[in-house]
Amino acid sequence: MRAAIVVTFLCGLLFPSFSAAADRPANVVLIVSDDQGYHDLGCFGAQDVQTPHLDRLAKEGTRLTSFYVAWNACTPSRAAFLTGRYPQRNGTYDMIRNDRVDDGHLYTPVEYAISPERLLGTDVREIIISEALSDAGYQCGCYGKWDGGQLKRFLPLQRGFDDFYGFCNTGIDYFTHERYGVPSMYDDNQPTTKDKGTYATTLFRDHALDFIDRNHEKPFFLYVPFNAPHGASNLDRKIRGTVQASSVYLQQYPKGDDKRSERRRGYMAAVTEMDAAIGEILDRLDQYNIADDTLVIFFSDNGGSGLANNAPLQGRKSTMWEGGNRVPCIVRWPGHVPAGQVSDAFLSSLEVFPTASAAAGTKLPAGVIYDGFDMLPVLNGAPSPRNEMFWERRGEVAVRIGDWKWSDSRRGKGLYYLPDDIGEQNDLSEKHPEKVAQMKARVAEWQAEMEAAEPRGPFRDF
Repeated sequence: MRAAIVVTFLCGLLFPSFSAAADRPANVVLIVSDDQGYHDLGCFGAQDVQTPHLDRLAKEGTRLTSFYVAWNACTPSRAAFLTGRYPQRNGTYDMIRNDRVDDGHLYTPVEYAISPERLLGTDVREIIISEALSDAGYQCGCYGKWDGGQLKRFLPLQRGFDDFYGFCNTGIDYFTHERYGVPSMYDDNQPTTKDKGTYATTLFRDHALDFIDRNHEKPFFLYVPFNAPHGASNLDRKIRGTVQASSVYLQQYPKGDDKRSERRRGYMAAVTEMDAAIGEILDRLDQYNIADDTLVIFFSDNGGSGLANNAPLQGRKSTMWEGGNRVPCIVRWPGHVPAGQVSDAFLSSLEVFPTASAAAGTKLPAGVIYDGFDMLPVLNGAPSPRNEMFWERRGEVAVRIGDWKWSDSRRGKGLYYLPDDIGEQNDLSEKHPEKVAQMKARVAEWQAEMEAAEPRGPFRDF
């Protein structure tokens, strides 16, 4: 993509990123929540959800209010920020999951072994953040939701990570670690059931803390993709419709008066439990006096689910509305990212890879077209090079160009001017037909560019 190459090149020339102290490259800690609502942090306006540690992170860093992911559900969104490339370019442009669980089917081991959820994964030719940082001498650890494929060649240890503990599909029961009855936890390359019964967030936290303990004297990349507050992937409908949390956190919230409010209670408790785990990770950086040497990035993988609060955005996960693709994001790096600031700059998760690379003082891999750029200069007041963002899913499309957003989906079609209408309530299509035509034409150009890109699996025909 020529535009992407030019943007990345100009950013490097015009806005050179900050470098870490000469004697120590910056650590990178990437923390991702799962299906968290735009409003569901205290620092984003929540009054009912307790997130004191993420609120602290926002006070010590910069809160991003116009930050987008590249797909409105988990698998392609994660592949995009790990590669720095649009899902349509990196080949993972739809979900890797088995659909028969939707009607309650329990897969036998033989069935599961040959199912798409088991066999598919992000193309091994794609370079992800951990591979680039590992090549630069970083220790890399991943603890949580991988969602990039389960076969050995797709697992984190084959993608630049030194340690992995987590699951490789799209969701699990928080206590049994099963996905609709199928055991799903891995320890490095091996499936494991040794920790069955322990709450997943606790396990991911403990492994992350141990990783810091072992690697605090070296440059490291720590990736903690929590599954909280995603719904529990359990065949039991009473559990499946909930977000599970430990009793001590459930007790922090009053019982609901009806089924939905009680389920919302579980969602909020899971967010607070995750927040507490994040707080311990931040404290451990302080303990070793490496917080100033560490870039921390937090965001949700996509818009909040049905139990989330995405106000003031319309829509939720899996929609083309802002509530599907605009997510809460916080960035902290003392001395390099302003503290206590709010940025409404147009930014996206496609910027994560180039930003991590810049913080580490490494060059992006040669010969790869990136759709993002180093966003550190933007967080320090430079204008954002991002002027457009595209989304495509199963025949639905949306585009933001400048302050305008146009979408065409089953749930609605319209043109919106976001500075005056962040909730996408006032369709201006009839008033500005020329703007609609321009945006449609730009979408068509982008689609042609993605189609012309070097094909990648698992879905492209080549």
